This record gives sequence, C-alpha cells and structure tokens, in this order.
Amino acid sequence: MISRKELFFQIVLHILVLLFYSFDRNNPGIDGFQIWSFLSYALAAAFITYYLMPRFLYRKKQWAFFGWVALVIFAVILIEEFILEQIFFAGTRRARIFPGIYFALFDVLPIIVILSGFKFGWDALQKQRQIDELTSTIQESELQFLRSQINPHFLFNNLNNLYSHALENSAKTPEIILELSGVLRYMLYECKEKFVPLAKEIEQLHNFVKLNKLQIEERGEVKFNTQNIASDYKIAPLILIVFIENAFKHSQSGQSSNITIDIDLRLEGHTLKFYCKNNFESSDALDTVAKGIGLENVKKRLQLLYPNKHRLDIDRRNGNFEVHLELQLEKTKAQ
Repeated sequence: MISRKELFFQIVLHILVLLFYSFDRNNPGIDGFQIWSFLSYALAAAFITYYLMPRFLYRKKQWAFFGWVALVIFAVILIEEFILEQIFFAGTRRARIFPGIYFALFDVLPIIVILSGFKFGWDALQKQRQIDELTSTIQESELQFLRSQINPHFLFNNLNNLYSHALENSAKTPEIILELSGVLRYMLYECKEKFVPLAKEIEQLHNFVKLNKLQIEERGEVKFNTQNIASDYKIAPLILIVFIENAFKHSQSGQSSNITIDIDLRLEGHTLKFYCKNNFESSDALDTVAKGIGLENVKKRLQLLYPNKHRLDIDRRNGNFEVHLELQLEKTKAQ
C-alpha cells in the first residue's frame, strides 16, 4: 500500500522527469509521441519498482530480478519501435528503420533507471528509518532494564545496613529509614524520564551521602563539594550515585576506621567533571564489591546515553579507589 507521502513524491518525480525528457530548445512543447513513450517508460519503471524489486531484489534473488528487468526493457523497445513510431511517424524513415539495439537501449534506459533509482532510494530511506526506530526502541528497552536493576541493587545494600542498626537498637535507625525513603521516592517516582535537571540529581546525591554518613558515624571523614552547578542543565538520573555507593562499600568492606571519601562535582562549560576517591584495605569482600553489577551497569548506560560524550577512568592503586568521569551535558529546553 503506497502512502500519501510516497504518492506525492512519485507524482512530482514523474512530472520533473517528463519535463526533462521532453525538453527540446528547437521544438518546445510536448507532443503525443513523447507522452505515450514516457507513459510506457513509467509503467515499466512501476512494474520494476513495485513488483520486481519486492519479489526478487529485496529477497536477494538478483539474477531473477535482472533477467526480468532485461525482458521489461526489451518489451518497451519493441512497443516504441514497432507500435508507437508506426503510429506517430507512419510513412517516414524513422518508422521504417530500426536504429539498432545500442541506440534503442540508451534511448529507453535513462528514464527507466532514473524512475526506478529514485524509488530504490526512497525504499532505502524508509528502511533506514525503520532500523533507526527499532534501534531506538531496543536501546530504550535496555536502558529501562538497566535502570530497573538499580533500585533493587540499592535497596538490597541499604536494607542490610538498616538491619544491622536495628539489631543494635541504634537511635539513628528512624533517621536512616526517613532518609532511605526519601531517596527511594526519588528513584521510583521522580526520575522516570531519560534526563532530569542536574540540580535535582545533585540534591539527591547530597541526601544519599547523608544517608551513608549515618552508617560511618565517627569512623572516618566524608567530603562532598560542588562548584558552578547551573540549574539549566540536564543529566541521566542515577549515573553518579553508583560510584558514590561503591565508594562507601569499598571503604566499609575492608576497614572499620580511618575511612576517607572525597567527592567533587563541578561544571566547566558544558562539561560536568565528577571525581570520587575513597581509601580501602584489600579483602575478598572488596573484590566481590568491585565485580558487582553496579559498575558494569553504569558503564553500559554511559555507552547508550552518552556515546562519544563521556570519559570514564577508574584507578585502583596505593590503597585508593578513584573515579574520574567527564560528561558532555545538554541544556534544558526553554519553556
């Protein structure tokens, strides 16, 4: 079924090609022979593009396709030489003499090739559009799957910590529950979009850091600095929180004191520079943390959301785990 857009395209194309075909400076205008000849070319091109291409060429039956095309072109030459010229040029030398297959072929072939070629190009554009839409759908599905992993991953880690405080009858348990519910509310309801305001995301990072500082208590120091954070930029949600969560897990899994976590966020032009550093003591638990789903998840999301627009460096040396991330951000559209 041909669409209205394609029908309009074909009408305009045929008009332009007809004008090109019939142009003659010494004999302006379009005569009957040109109209009927062009009509035979157009019908041949339509048969090639709407029947032979889908039936043979697009099914990779190239030899059958080109064989049928040769027959169609041969039929058009016969119609032009032995029917149309006999009608419109009866009794003239042009009607009596066949110029040869070479001249006849190159009289017919250009118009059919132009009409068929534009249809082939149209089909290729439509196919590419379908591929782009399918790719976008697959990427969106993958992103939704990756994001769906974050909530249970985050919840599992923090419920373990909450359980420990509850067993100890810690006075901070209610405060931890309150902060945890606030972060989960943001994760579940406020960051469903592909991108969220940068300021809102950083606000939630502050809440997340505050939640985890309650667990460290007096066992170390946590710094969280932000600079030049503009309110008119947007960022993919729940990207940075994975690195911060891993920083707390790294430090707490290998040591019970002298925990140091340093987080720095700054906006330079359109580039968000994120730095996160934590100390650790090597242990089997730390190796398990380093191989968890969080980091692999965020790497995949960065590849999907910021292709060629991010740089991620992760170093683990000299008792420190460092993350350097640069993101090229876009501004929110003006309302």
